[in-house]
Amino acid sequence: MTQVETAPLAEAKTESSPKGRRDLRPLGRLMPYLLVYRGRIALAMVALVAAAVATLVMPIAVRRMIDFGFAADHVGLIDNYFTMLIGVVAVLAVASAARYYLVTTLGERVVADLRSAVFAHLTTLDGLFYDTSRAGELTSRLAADTTQIKSAVGASASIALRNLVLCIGAVGMMVYTSPRLSSLVLIAIPIIVLPLVASGRRVRKSSRLAQDALADASAYAGEAVGAMRALQSSSAEPAARQRFDKEVETAYRAARDSTMARSLLTGVAIFLVFASIVAILWTGAQSVMAGSMSSGQLGQFVIYAVMAASGFGQLSQVWGEVAAAAGAAERIGELLGARPAVTVPSQPAVVPARVSGAIRFEDVRFAYPTRPDAPALHGLTVSIRPGERVALVGPSGAGKSTVFQLLERFYDPQAGRILLDGVDIASCDPVDVRAQMAFVPQDVAIFADTVRENIRLGRPDATDAEVEAAGKAALVDEFVSRLSDGWDARVGERGVTLSGGQRQRIVIARAILRAAPILLLDEATSALDAESETLVQTALEHSMEGRTTLVIAHRLATVLKADRILVMESGRIVDEGSHRELVAKGGLYARLAALQFAAAA
Repeated sequence: MTQVETAPLAEAKTESSPKGRRDLRPLGRLMPYLLVYRGRIALAMVALVAAAVATLVMPIAVRRMIDFGFAADHVGLIDNYFTMLIGVVAVLAVASAARYYLVTTLGERVVADLRSAVFAHLTTLDGLFYDTSRAGELTSRLAADTTQIKSAVGASASIALRNLVLCIGAVGMMVYTSPRLSSLVLIAIPIIVLPLVASGRRVRKSSRLAQDALADASAYAGEAVGAMRALQSSSAEPAARQRFDKEVETAYRAARDSTMARSLLTGVAIFLVFASIVAILWTGAQSVMAGSMSSGQLGQFVIYAVMAASGFGQLSQVWGEVAAAAGAAERIGELLGARPAVTVPSQPAVVPARVSGAIRFEDVRFAYPTRPDAPALHGLTVSIRPGERVALVGPSGAGKSTVFQLLERFYDPQAGRILLDGVDIASCDPVDVRAQMAFVPQDVAIFADTVRENIRLGRPDATDAEVEAAGKAALVDEFVSRLSDGWDARVGERGVTLSGGQRQRIVIARAILRAAPILLLDEATSALDAESETLVQTALEHSMEGRTTLVIAHRLATVLKADRILVMESGRIVDEGSHRELVAKGGLYARLAALQFAAAA
């Protein structure tokens, strides 16, 4: 069995590289998504440079007005300078609007692509990953974390780029205006930057902790909402509220600490920046009084210094946003970095478009990864002929459902082989293997969609007529006829508006529509009443014709017509035969039959 290449999600939080928490390298994972839109990035940069140049031109006009515009022989220059400033402002407005639109929509586009990529990757992960993960936390990463990244890639990136270019341009113009005063600025820069970098590390760490805490709260809320009726029927609402309040309070405290770190970062940055401006302004005033600098030059230098300081100040705030986004990107990266234990071989074996349905387990040994010391199957060996109907019976924990899990390659065995038409399924693409099977589980999965679309899940390309025919075969039409919207009636989240039997009939219809050569039934009629069970069993028997069928049943009355019954106990096949043969032999099956049929009598 191929080993998992990354730690389970629950462990990934605590095993993140300490070095990774000190920089913004997780944001590098976004580069492949950004580089797809090179043209939009180039246009945004053009607009950004245009806006920056327009902004940097203004102080030059101000300097000339101060030095020349107010003299009696230069009165006409004032009109010219103000006319020029109107033109510069127009360029600034158009370029800024274009820059904001391009950068913000780029962020929206990149995050939409990222969400699609994360969800697509989640669909490729196997049983081990979902055994060790919480659905609520995964959806939190898919929603909240990507939203955090969108804020950074969109609005924050736009502000950061604008202020970075302005800072660079303003510093360049400061050097051009007064090299002496600029040298003082260069001395002040390390004093300003170093505390920002140190504080940024703390911001990123606290933001990551806040995101983790929020994910935990979301995960519990998802579980509680999904099981609300069970909570209410158990009078467990107060305990649930108390548990959620605790999770929310933990998330609040983490968010508060993150905000405190960002607030301190902003305050320190503003103080250092503007204190340095005051010191430089005092030095410049001394130069003007000494006659080594004109008033206009000092005004120009001060405006550029304010631009640079304002840019640094806003960059400090954006740095907090970017640091928080880096924490979110790290969490998203953990999802994208997870690799399934069940892998697709580099050169997968070819699975026929439709197999005959011959199945063989050869000395298969398996233990669930989360319970490695509790083997579920011990050297299981069995052959199933094409078209044969085989029932698996036995007490809970005997390994019956594990047979189905391995057959569909949700897991791979630690030892032994599973053959489908003589081909080892471990050498095949799991998608190709599952395409040969239709599965009706005991715990049905119904989506918050219409009856029609829930059935169509069995074969997405099926026509409406084929969907309705499958529904009629499973007696879905019996209750659909009473719904106001018929086949297009929405059934609510997890099919909450339907009864258990109605939900199970939809899943049976899904399997009938799939028309796969192998049919797997795990207590497929357990939620039906006696009358519906008889009718649906008839429909299932019709759908079994020409198919290899494996049936898991605790109610032995449902397997009397099986060609062969396999009796399982503690991960082994302890007996096999027809119902009559097994009853005659005595043993485990005879005891189970005696208990059930005596109770029914």
